[in-house]
Amino acid sequence: YTRSKVRKALPAEFSYIIQELLHESSVEPNKHAYINVIISTIISTKRSDDFIIAMCNLIQRLTIDSLHIVGDIYDRGPGAHIIMDTLCDYHNFDIQWGNHDILWMGAASGNDACIANVIRMSMRYANLATLEDGYGINLLPLATFAMDTYADDPCTIFAPKMNFADGNYNEKTLRLITQMHKAITVIQFKLEAEIIDRRPEFGMQNRKLLEKIDFEKGVFVYEGKEYPLRDTNFPTIDPADPYRLSDEERELIDKIHASFMNSEKLKKHMRCLFTYGGMYLICNSNLLYHASMPLNEDGSFKRVRIGKKEYWGKKLLCKTDQLIRTAYFDEDGTEEKSFALDYVWYMWCGPNAPSFDKDKMATFERYFLAEKETHKEVKNPYYDMLENEEVLDRILREFGLEPEGAHIINGHVPVKSKDGESPLKCGGKLLVIDGGFSRAYQKETGIAGYTLIYNSYGLILAAHDPFESTEAAIEKESDIHSESRMVKWVPERKCVGDTDIGRELKEKIKDLEKLLNAYYSGAIAEKFTR
Repeated sequence: YTRSKVRKALPAEFSYIIQELLHESSVEPNKHAYINVIISTIISTKRSDDFIIAMCNLIQRLTIDSLHIVGDIYDRGPGAHIIMDTLCDYHNFDIQWGNHDILWMGAASGNDACIANVIRMSMRYANLATLEDGYGINLLPLATFAMDTYADDPCTIFAPKMNFADGNYNEKTLRLITQMHKAITVIQFKLEAEIIDRRPEFGMQNRKLLEKIDFEKGVFVYEGKEYPLRDTNFPTIDPADPYRLSDEERELIDKIHASFMNSEKLKKHMRCLFTYGGMYLICNSNLLYHASMPLNEDGSFKRVRIGKKEYWGKKLLCKTDQLIRTAYFDEDGTEEKSFALDYVWYMWCGPNAPSFDKDKMATFERYFLAEKETHKEVKNPYYDMLENEEVLDRILREFGLEPEGAHIINGHVPVKSKDGESPLKCGGKLLVIDGGFSRAYQKETGIAGYTLIYNSYGLILAAHDPFESTEAAIEKESDIHSESRMVKWVPERKCVGDTDIGRELKEKIKDLEKLLNAYYSGAIAEKFTR
C-alpha cells in the first residue's frame, strides 16, 4: 500500500506511535534506543493489551482491502445483528443480497408475511437472540397467544432444532418456543395466502395449501392422493374460511408489525444493507450474485413479467433491485409501494425470483407431511447448466464482461464437500462458495464455509474447518483451520492498473492531462487568487 493509505488506516489513538515504529532501524543505535523506550512506555503505562488489539485490527484491515459478501447473513446463526454491527463499521465492503437478507428487508419494510417468516425461522432454530436482544422485538404478545391457544397441544413437529440453538434452554422455555413456532407458522400461511390472492400475476395459487386439508379425516389431499398429516390440531383455522385471521391473530400481527417498524437498530442495519448492497456486483471481471439467473430449458434467458413489462438477464436483476428499494423507501399508500412490498415476499420464495428460483418453497410439506417426495423443490434449469460454458459465457456477456478470464461467483446452494462435490464449476469459470458457514449447514456440507481470495497472484479458495469453541481455540492454540487451493494462477502478477480501480485512475489521469494541456495552450485561462 501507499504510505498515505496506511496512514489513513491507522487507529487514531496509536497513529503517531505506529508511524514511528514503522520506520524502526537497528542500524542507528540512538534510533534503536528510542524505539525501545516507546515500547517500554507502552508496557509501563499498561496500554500493551490495547496496543496489541489495535495492531491486530490494523493487520486485519490491511489484509482485506475489500470484502464481498455473496448473500444470506440472516436466519441460521444466533448473531446476525452482531455481524451487521461489525459490517456497518467495516472499512470497505459490499453485499449481494440473498433471499434471507431480502426477507428481513421485507420485514423491515412492513410486509407482514415476511415478518411471520422471520419469526418462524427464529423459532425453528431456537434463535431468539437476534430478534429480542439485537432488535428489541417484543415477542410477549406471541408467547401469550401461543400459550393460550396451544395449552394442551404437544406441538411435537414444531420442536426447535436444538443442534443449532444459541443457548441452553430449560424444558419450560423450549415448550413455549415450540408453541410460538406453531402459532406463527399457521399465521404465516394465512398471510401468504392474502398476497397470493391479491397478486394472481405471481402464479402461486398452487401454494395455498390450507384449503387442501380434510380436517375431519386429518389428511392433506393433493392431486387425488391423500397424505396423513403429522399434526391435526388447528384451533385457529376455520375449515369454511381457512385463510381468515382470527381477531386475536390480527391483533397479534399488528403488535408485532409495530415492533418491527419501531426498531431503531433494525433501521440502522437495513440502511446499511441498502447502502452497501444490491442484487449483483461486477468487480475486476468477476460477476457476483447470490442465487441464479432465471433461464429456459435451452439455456436462453427466461422472460419474467413484472407489472406490464417483461425483464430478463441484467434487466431483471436491476428491476428487482429497484422494487426492493421502493418497498422500503417509497411513501406509504402508493400503488407502487404496495406492489413492491408484495414483490419483496415473492423474491423470498417465488418461482421466477432470481434470489430463489425454484418451483416452490416446501415449508408446509416439510412440517406436515412425512412423504419425502412432497418436499422436493425443483430448481430452475440454471442449476443444471453450471458446467455449460456456452450458457455461462452468455451470462457474462449480458453483463458486459468478456468471458475470457471472467468468473461468475454464486452462493445460495450449499456445496456438499463431504460428498466430494466441488465448488468449482465449468473449469473454474463459475464458483459456488456457499459451504455452510453457519453451523446449521455444517453436517450437510462437512465444512464451515468457503472464502474466495482474489489478489495479484490470482484466485485462491479457502475451505474452513468448523470452529469448535473459543475455549478450545485458546487451550489448543488453534483457530478456524483453512485449507487453501489455487483456483487460478496468473503468469504475471496483476498491478493496480489491471484492476477496475486502476482503470478509473487511468481515466482520471487522462482528464487531468487534458486539463493541463488546455492551460498550456491557453484554451483555459489560469485564475490567480490574491
